Amino acid sequence: MSRFSVVVPAYRVQGYLRECLDSVLTQSHTDWQLTVVDDASPDASGAIAEEYAERDPRVQAVRLPERAGVGAARNTGARHATGDYLLFLDADDTLLPGALAAIDAALTEGGDPDVLVYGHDRTDWWDKVWGGDDFEAGDPLALTPAAWNRAVRRDFWTEHDLAFAPEGPYEDVVPAHRTVLEATALATLPRPCVRWRKRRAGSIGGTPGPQHLAVVERYGELLATTSAAARLFPVAVGRILAVLDDGSRTAPADRPELFRLAAELHRAHRPVGHTPEGPREQALAAGSWSAYEKAEKARSRKKSVRSALARRKKKIRSRVMKAAYRTDLRTARLDPDLAVYGAYWNRGVSCNPAAIHARAREIAPHVNGVFVVSSRHRDRVPDGVPYVIEGSRRYWQTMATATYLINNSSFPGGFTKRPGQVYLQTHHGTPLKKMGLDQRRYPAGTHGISFAKVLAHTDQWDYSLSSNPHSTQVWERVYPSAAYTPLEAGYPRNDVYFTTGEDEIRRIRRELGIADGQRAVLYAPTHRDYQKGFLPRLDLARFADALGDDHVVLVRAHYFYGTRAGLADAHPRLLDVTGHDRVEDLCLAADALVTDYSSLMFDYACLDRPIVTYAPDWQAYRLARGTYFDLLSGLPGDTPGAVAVTEEELLAHFRDGTWDTAATTRLRSAFRERFCGYDDGHAADRVVQALFLNG
Repeated sequence: MSRFSVVVPAYRVQGYLRECLDSVLTQSHTDWQLTVVDDASPDASGAIAEEYAERDPRVQAVRLPERAGVGAARNTGARHATGDYLLFLDADDTLLPGALAAIDAALTEGGDPDVLVYGHDRTDWWDKVWGGDDFEAGDPLALTPAAWNRAVRRDFWTEHDLAFAPEGPYEDVVPAHRTVLEATALATLPRPCVRWRKRRAGSIGGTPGPQHLAVVERYGELLATTSAAARLFPVAVGRILAVLDDGSRTAPADRPELFRLAAELHRAHRPVGHTPEGPREQALAAGSWSAYEKAEKARSRKKSVRSALARRKKKIRSRVMKAAYRTDLRTARLDPDLAVYGAYWNRGVSCNPAAIHARAREIAPHVNGVFVVSSRHRDRVPDGVPYVIEGSRRYWQTMATATYLINNSSFPGGFTKRPGQVYLQTHHGTPLKKMGLDQRRYPAGTHGISFAKVLAHTDQWDYSLSSNPHSTQVWERVYPSAAYTPLEAGYPRNDVYFTTGEDEIRRIRRELGIADGQRAVLYAPTHRDYQKGFLPRLDLARFADALGDDHVVLVRAHYFYGTRAGLADAHPRLLDVTGHDRVEDLCLAADALVTDYSSLMFDYACLDRPIVTYAPDWQAYRLARGTYFDLLSGLPGDTPGAVAVTEEELLAHFRDGTWDTAATTRLRSAFRERFCGYDDGHAADRVVQALFLNG
């Protein structure tokens, strides 16, 4: 008997089925049975299922003699199941890496409850990924009523005679809600375990039509048979109204009939003492389609008016600000002691600009430094650091009057550099991937970049900061301009790697939750232009298990993906440090770095600690973005240490000790010599002296 029985119904999913099945076969938790039910599919879905069954004895392919529907197919799969827990997975969806291990751990911790509900994220045909918000309500009954976001003990499923509706859509509404309502023991796992795919074509959920009237029938059946109708009723009404308002599901011609059926349900099952919430439900309670239409039109008008007013207000404000800025450019005098800083497109106070600002306050206190931040990141500004909000009147005044401009990206809004202003471009990493004009050969990663604007921006620089000769040479070619001078001073953000003492490092480790005696491994992959959302090509829970109890893994997703890596409670020795303000602290705390193509490797090399390159998609990355050297060549100066291109190779490095050997130390030494030659703990001093103190 297996721990899990995963049931996958298959009908006209030949384009998605392999990815779905692979997501199960590649799970680190291997105690599972996979049943693929071919619902008499006319395409190659059945052949794919048979192929996988021949390849792996844990996979069984079941073929129905004629089309029965997704509900009947799932019921068939449940009857073939022998595992402790039933999991249902749609054939166009996938299990996320480490999902089964996380589900198993949550079940074990919960004492093997009747039901475990877990999180999901979503993707579409553009590969955009966004998180689910099911758990924000705090009520498991409010979770998406789906088959694929819960693990149900098979004995519980059988004892309660649970089954999917054999025909029509919304076949999973009744069993999904019953598993929550009837479970004696229910556990939750907020971590995303499933990636739900929104298809452009071919799915019932995205095809408008009268079939969506079935949602009322399903909830009517459930409300008529459950003893928890009072609790379920507001959830049912909310779900039905959501279908009614969704143009991708309900065609205009079907809306009056769906409303009529919903009004009948409301009248038949409304609990005693229930008060309809808002004009829409009030219209439903009254059975008045005209009142509902009126409420909908009023809501739509309010939304349109609010949006129009907001757009108009934004345009007027922008014109007023720009006009005032143009006036300041003509009339306001430059402040010789004012410097304006920006970092990562106004995300806060960080990187080289932050290090320069901090050092300038010490050795050039006459310079008043002000950071530019966006309104949504103002809470990330440390106490005592002056700042202005991008686009505000103070922002434009500062941009018009500051003598010094320091940024690692660019200033917002299209500012005009005045005569007498001095602009230092600090950059924010050593280039491994193609940058600037070199990106023209790799259009997949340019995302509509205007290279004419890139060059216009470059012509505003007076200095281009460089951390090594490689960077100087690349910047000069890809950002060609006679306007700026290379400033080969090193990266000020890296000074801390030479000046931070052991006591301070111990304090940082304690604050991060690293126990005394534990070895900390920092996993910090970069983003891919061809991938949306943070999806590590590594089962992190398995990695933490392989390292052992004396290790902890710090997971740092790229800042493009927000402030969380979506780990939830995936593993007790996985620490999500994505939202930590200072990546330099994470490097100081880490005994080793595992990364792929992140420029963090060049900074971390200053510490002279082991670096492991984990690059399972190296060829895809090189083809999509281009690189300046072969990181995996193994040549001194190119490769910073041990290399792994598969998860098994990475685990073997740490299991066998080959992540840190005399050979990897020699590689790291050559890498440091090539890329860390200007970094010595005094880069900020050199920059402040060159910029503010006349050298």
